[in-house]
Amino acid sequence: MATQDELKKQVGYKAVDDYVKSGMVVGLGTGSTAYFAVERVGMLLKAGTLKDIVAVPTSLRTKEQAESLSIPLGTLDTHPAIDVAIDGADAVDPGLNLVKGGGGAMLREKMVEVCAKTFVVIVDESKLCPALGPSFPVPVEIVPFCHAHTMRQIAQLPALEGCTPVLRLGNVSNNKVDGDSPAVTDNGNFVVDLHFSSPIKDLGAAAEQLKGSVGVVDHGLFIGMSRVCIIAGAAGITVKNL
Repeated sequence: MATQDELKKQVGYKAVDDYVKSGMVVGLGTGSTAYFAVERVGMLLKAGTLKDIVAVPTSLRTKEQAESLSIPLGTLDTHPAIDVAIDGADAVDPGLNLVKGGGGAMLREKMVEVCAKTFVVIVDESKLCPALGPSFPVPVEIVPFCHAHTMRQIAQLPALEGCTPVLRLGNVSNNKVDGDSPAVTDNGNFVVDLHFSSPIKDLGAAAEQLKGSVGVVDHGLFIGMSRVCIIAGAAGITVKNL
Protein backbone atom coordinates (compact mmCIF):
# COMPACT_ATOMS: atom_id res chain seq x y z
CA MET A 1 0.00 0.00 0.00
CA ALA A 2 1.36 3.42 -0.97
CA THR A 3 2.56 5.75 1.77
CA GLN A 4 1.13 9.27 2.07
CA ASP A 5 4.30 10.70 0.52
CA GLU A 6 4.01 8.30 -2.41
CA LEU A 7 0.40 9.40 -2.95
CA LYS A 8 1.46 13.05 -2.88
CA LYS A 9 4.17 12.33 -5.43
CA GLN A 10 1.68 10.60 -7.74
CA VAL A 11 -0.72 13.56 -7.85
CA GLY A 12 2.07 16.14 -8.04
CA TYR A 13 3.64 14.43 -11.03
CA LYS A 14 0.33 13.80 -12.76
CA ALA A 15 -0.73 17.44 -12.46
CA VAL A 16 2.45 18.60 -14.19
CA ASP A 17 2.32 15.86 -16.83
CA ASP A 18 -1.31 16.59 -17.70
CA TYR A 19 -1.55 20.38 -17.38
CA VAL A 20 1.87 21.99 -17.90
CA LYS A 21 3.00 22.60 -21.48
CA SER A 22 6.05 24.31 -22.95
CA GLY A 23 5.80 28.09 -23.08
CA MET A 24 3.49 28.37 -20.06
CA VAL A 25 3.61 30.60 -17.02
CA VAL A 26 3.11 28.25 -14.06
CA GLY A 27 2.11 29.07 -10.50
CA LEU A 28 4.02 26.86 -8.07
CA GLY A 29 2.25 26.09 -4.81
CA THR A 30 3.66 25.57 -1.34
CA GLY A 31 3.63 22.53 0.93
CA SER A 32 4.42 18.85 1.08
CA THR A 33 2.26 17.92 -1.94
CA ALA A 34 3.15 20.93 -4.11
CA TYR A 35 6.80 20.05 -3.46
CA PHE A 36 6.48 17.10 -5.84
CA ALA A 37 4.90 19.21 -8.57
CA VAL A 38 7.85 21.60 -8.37
CA GLU A 39 10.21 18.64 -8.47
CA ARG A 40 8.49 17.33 -11.60
CA VAL A 41 8.71 20.68 -13.42
CA GLY A 42 12.44 20.77 -12.72
CA MET A 43 12.85 17.19 -13.87
CA LEU A 44 11.04 17.75 -17.19
CA LEU A 45 12.92 21.00 -17.85
CA LYS A 46 16.23 19.25 -17.30
CA ALA A 47 15.17 16.42 -19.64
CA GLY A 48 14.13 18.91 -22.32
CA THR A 49 10.53 17.68 -22.27
CA LEU A 50 9.41 21.14 -21.12
CA LYS A 51 10.88 24.36 -22.54
CA ASP A 52 10.36 28.10 -22.10
CA ILE A 53 8.63 27.76 -18.73
CA VAL A 54 8.41 30.68 -16.32
CA ALA A 55 7.31 29.78 -12.80
CA VAL A 56 5.82 32.09 -10.19
CA PRO A 57 6.46 30.71 -6.66
CA THR A 58 4.05 31.26 -3.79
CA SER A 59 6.57 31.25 -0.93
CA LEU A 60 10.24 31.66 -0.13
CA ARG A 61 10.45 27.89 0.42
CA THR A 62 9.10 27.15 -3.03
CA LYS A 63 11.33 29.83 -4.58
CA GLU A 64 14.39 28.21 -3.02
CA GLN A 65 13.37 24.74 -4.23
CA ALA A 66 12.71 26.03 -7.76
CA GLU A 67 16.05 27.85 -7.86
CA SER A 68 17.82 24.66 -6.79
CA LEU A 69 16.24 22.93 -9.81
CA SER A 70 17.16 25.76 -12.21
CA ILE A 71 13.51 26.59 -12.93
CA PRO A 72 13.25 30.11 -14.45
CA LEU A 73 11.28 32.35 -12.08
CA GLY A 74 9.10 35.42 -12.39
CA THR A 75 6.59 37.29 -10.26
CA LEU A 76 3.08 38.63 -10.75
CA ASP A 77 4.70 42.00 -11.43
CA THR A 78 6.39 40.58 -14.54
CA HIS A 79 3.93 37.78 -15.39
CA PRO A 80 0.41 38.70 -14.19
CA ALA A 81 -1.33 36.07 -16.35
CA ILE A 82 -0.81 32.53 -15.01
CA ASP A 83 -1.64 29.70 -17.42
CA VAL A 84 -1.89 27.04 -14.73
CA ALA A 85 -1.30 26.94 -10.97
CA ILE A 86 -0.77 23.69 -9.08
CA ASP A 87 -1.09 23.46 -5.31
CA GLY A 88 -2.22 21.23 -2.48
CA ALA A 89 -4.98 21.87 0.05
CA ASP A 90 -5.65 21.05 3.68
CA ALA A 91 -9.35 20.34 3.17
CA VAL A 92 -11.54 19.96 0.07
CA ASP A 93 -15.34 19.90 0.09
CA PRO A 94 -17.56 18.35 -2.64
CA GLY A 95 -17.75 21.71 -4.46
CA LEU A 96 -13.94 21.99 -4.53
CA ASN A 97 -13.97 24.79 -2.00
CA LEU A 98 -10.74 24.65 -0.05
CA VAL A 99 -9.04 25.36 3.22
CA LYS A 100 -5.41 26.28 2.61
CA GLY A 101 -2.69 27.81 4.70
CA GLY A 102 -1.52 24.94 6.86
CA GLY A 103 1.93 25.89 5.60
CA GLY A 104 1.37 29.58 6.30
CA ALA A 105 1.57 30.74 2.65
CA MET A 106 -2.13 31.37 1.93
CA LEU A 107 -1.80 35.05 1.00
CA ARG A 108 0.80 34.53 -1.71
CA GLU A 109 -0.92 31.33 -2.82
CA LYS A 110 -4.22 33.13 -3.24
CA MET A 111 -2.63 36.08 -5.04
CA VAL A 112 -1.08 33.74 -7.62
CA GLU A 113 -3.88 31.19 -7.91
CA VAL A 114 -6.66 33.74 -8.39
CA CYS A 115 -4.74 34.89 -11.50
CA ALA A 116 -4.56 31.37 -12.98
CA LYS A 117 -6.62 30.35 -16.00
CA THR A 118 -6.60 26.84 -14.49
CA PHE A 119 -6.01 26.09 -10.81
CA VAL A 120 -5.29 22.39 -10.27
CA VAL A 121 -5.66 21.13 -6.69
CA ILE A 122 -3.63 18.04 -5.75
CA VAL A 123 -4.44 16.05 -2.61
CA ASP A 124 -4.54 12.59 -1.11
CA GLU A 125 -7.97 11.32 -0.19
CA SER A 126 -7.49 12.12 3.52
CA LYS A 127 -8.06 15.80 2.66
CA LEU A 128 -11.60 15.23 1.34
CA CYS A 129 -14.40 16.26 3.71
CA PRO A 130 -18.19 16.69 3.52
CA ALA A 131 -17.99 20.35 4.63
CA LEU A 132 -15.27 22.82 5.58
CA GLY A 133 -14.67 23.66 9.21
CA PRO A 134 -14.17 20.69 11.53
CA SER A 135 -11.64 18.70 9.48
CA PHE A 136 -8.91 21.37 9.42
CA PRO A 137 -8.65 24.75 11.18
CA VAL A 138 -9.02 27.78 8.89
CA PRO A 139 -5.82 29.86 8.91
CA VAL A 140 -6.09 33.65 8.92
CA GLU A 141 -3.12 35.95 8.32
CA ILE A 142 -3.28 39.04 10.56
CA VAL A 143 -1.00 41.99 11.24
CA PRO A 144 1.04 41.70 14.45
CA PHE A 145 -0.20 45.07 15.80
CA CYS A 146 -2.78 44.43 18.53
CA HIS A 147 -3.20 40.85 17.35
CA ALA A 148 -5.16 39.80 20.46
CA HIS A 149 -7.74 42.49 19.65
CA THR A 150 -8.02 41.25 16.06
CA MET A 151 -8.49 37.69 17.31
CA ARG A 152 -11.37 38.81 19.53
CA GLN A 153 -12.96 40.65 16.61
CA ILE A 154 -12.72 37.53 14.44
CA ALA A 155 -14.37 35.38 17.10
CA GLN A 156 -17.35 37.75 17.14
CA LEU A 157 -18.05 37.62 13.40
CA PRO A 158 -21.58 36.23 12.83
CA ALA A 159 -20.59 33.80 10.05
CA LEU A 160 -17.82 32.36 12.24
CA GLU A 161 -19.99 31.72 15.27
CA GLY A 162 -18.56 29.01 17.47
CA CYS A 163 -14.99 29.19 16.20
CA THR A 164 -12.03 29.21 18.56
CA PRO A 165 -9.12 31.39 17.34
CA VAL A 166 -5.67 30.04 18.25
CA LEU A 167 -2.49 32.03 17.60
CA ARG A 168 0.01 29.87 15.69
CA LEU A 169 3.29 29.49 17.61
CA GLY A 170 6.70 28.32 16.43
CA ASN A 171 7.23 27.24 12.84
CA VAL A 172 4.84 28.95 10.45
CA SER A 173 4.91 25.97 8.06
CA ASN A 174 2.62 23.86 10.29
CA ASN A 175 -0.16 24.50 12.79
CA LYS A 176 1.42 22.49 15.60
CA VAL A 177 2.72 24.26 18.70
CA ASP A 178 6.47 23.86 18.29
CA GLY A 179 7.74 27.10 19.82
CA ASP A 180 6.94 29.91 22.23
CA SER A 181 6.90 32.87 19.84
CA PRO A 182 4.20 33.69 17.28
CA ALA A 183 4.77 32.12 13.88
CA VAL A 184 5.69 34.72 11.25
CA THR A 185 4.74 34.47 7.57
CA ASP A 186 6.93 35.44 4.60
CA ASN A 187 5.09 38.76 4.73
CA GLY A 188 6.00 39.45 8.38
CA ASN A 189 2.52 38.74 9.73
CA PHE A 190 1.02 36.38 12.32
CA VAL A 191 -1.33 33.43 11.69
CA VAL A 192 -4.49 32.62 13.65
CA ASP A 193 -5.98 29.15 13.19
CA LEU A 194 -9.77 29.05 13.56
CA HIS A 195 -11.01 25.78 15.05
CA PHE A 196 -14.60 24.72 14.34
CA SER A 197 -16.62 21.92 15.95
CA SER A 198 -19.33 22.10 13.27
CA PRO A 199 -19.35 22.94 9.54
CA ILE A 200 -19.20 26.56 8.39
CA LYS A 201 -22.77 27.26 7.29
CA ASP A 202 -22.11 30.05 4.79
CA LEU A 203 -18.62 29.99 3.28
CA GLY A 204 -19.17 33.13 1.24
CA ALA A 205 -20.26 35.14 4.27
CA ALA A 206 -17.39 33.77 6.35
CA ALA A 207 -14.87 34.74 3.65
CA GLU A 208 -16.40 38.19 3.19
CA GLN A 209 -16.58 38.98 6.90
CA LEU A 210 -13.00 37.87 7.49
CA LYS A 211 -11.67 39.88 4.56
CA GLY A 212 -13.62 42.93 5.74
CA SER A 213 -12.15 42.85 9.24
CA VAL A 214 -9.57 45.51 10.00
CA GLY A 215 -6.31 43.81 10.96
CA VAL A 216 -6.96 40.75 8.78
CA VAL A 217 -4.68 40.50 5.74
CA ASP A 218 -6.31 37.44 4.16
CA HIS A 219 -7.59 33.98 5.02
CA GLY A 220 -7.34 30.35 3.98
CA LEU A 221 -10.83 29.95 2.52
CA PHE A 222 -10.43 29.47 -1.24
CA ILE A 223 -14.01 29.60 -2.50
CA GLY A 224 -14.91 28.82 -6.12
CA MET A 225 -11.33 29.11 -7.33
CA SER A 226 -10.68 25.58 -8.60
CA ARG A 227 -12.60 23.41 -11.03
CA VAL A 228 -10.27 20.40 -11.08
CA CYS A 229 -8.89 18.26 -8.26
CA ILE A 230 -6.52 15.31 -8.64
CA ILE A 231 -6.96 12.85 -5.78
CA ALA A 232 -4.69 9.96 -4.83
CA GLY A 233 -6.07 7.12 -2.76
CA ALA A 234 -5.79 3.43 -2.07
CA ALA A 235 -7.71 2.66 -5.26
CA GLY A 236 -5.47 4.85 -7.43
CA ILE A 237 -5.74 8.36 -8.85
CA THR A 238 -9.05 10.01 -9.67
CA VAL A 239 -9.74 13.42 -11.21
CA LYS A 240 -12.76 15.46 -10.18
CA ASN A 241 -13.92 18.22 -12.53
CA LEU A 242 -16.69 20.73 -11.92
